[in-house]
Amino acid sequence: MLSLIIAGAAAGPLAGLSIGTARAAPLRWEGPVMGADAAMTFVGMGAAEAARLQALALSEIARLEEIFSLYKESSALQRLNRKGKLESAPPELVELLDKARHIHEVTGGAFDPSVQTYWDVLARHYGAGADEDPAAERLAEAARHTGFARVKIKGAGIALPGAMKLTLNGIAQGYITDKVAERLAQEGARHVLVNLGEFRPTGPKDDGRDWQIGLADPAAPYRIADSTPLRTRALATSAPYSASFDRHGKRHHLLDPATGQSAARYASLSVKAPDATWADGLSTAFSLMSEEQIVRVVQRAGGRHIGVHLTRLDGTVRVLGDWAQA
Repeated sequence: MLSLIIAGAAAGPLAGLSIGTARAAPLRWEGPVMGADAAMTFVGMGAAEAARLQALALSEIARLEEIFSLYKESSALQRLNRKGKLESAPPELVELLDKARHIHEVTGGAFDPSVQTYWDVLARHYGAGADEDPAAERLAEAARHTGFARVKIKGAGIALPGAMKLTLNGIAQGYITDKVAERLAQEGARHVLVNLGEFRPTGPKDDGRDWQIGLADPAAPYRIADSTPLRTRALATSAPYSASFDRHGKRHHLLDPATGQSAARYASLSVKAPDATWADGLSTAFSLMSEEQIVRVVQRAGGRHIGVHLTRLDGTVRVLGDWAQA
């Protein structure tokens, strides 16, 4: 998913003290996770402790990428896609597919990892230099192999029907963010902002204030249009401009599971939720849904306290649910 801009964050992974204060300056790691830009910001600790926590986090990231990545041929997900089944799937893959199924159900099927079948068609088509849309028949054929509800999971066994393939890129970054944030919290890290494609802090900043997260302007993604506080919740954003198949940006990564067409509802959509897995999955699904449908899901979420910030194609903004809650 999309990496946002941290309002007021340190520019690089430098250690030291701020001028005129005894408080340690933020230490920051940056690098790729699941093919997207990622970062971790450590405050309220020395360089040695930050380096120890960073090493733990990177080890956990590497372990989970070996399960979920579509960029690694050896990953469990790639093996599932090649073989159509896994008899002894890693427990994390089973757990995440279970969470994905829950989000698939509450969003009426809008969240659907089986869109990878469309993705393969589009990537081959535009990767060969085509400028026009692929033939409708090719997408119709791919549609026959979608439908996440048809995936069979029993214990550690997973089976895909026919030629179906899965992508977890619309939820795995959130899941990895959660796992890393939880591991750091277990190590006593109370002032770390984890951004592995989605944001989740382990607590407030070391001065007790909330983290301020910048929301990118969809018309100029390197400019901040707004900001929102985070302390105990997670934040994820989906936007068409973050990845596209064609040079015009018309065919982007937010694919309708029913048709394979790219969604054209919003310029950008952000979700706050109690954890990054749900924020990630819902931001993906909501990008395909009408505002009325989103409202119904938010209302049904009850104690999950979902907040939504959406920017329409005309630039106007609507805020729903518990968006203000940090």
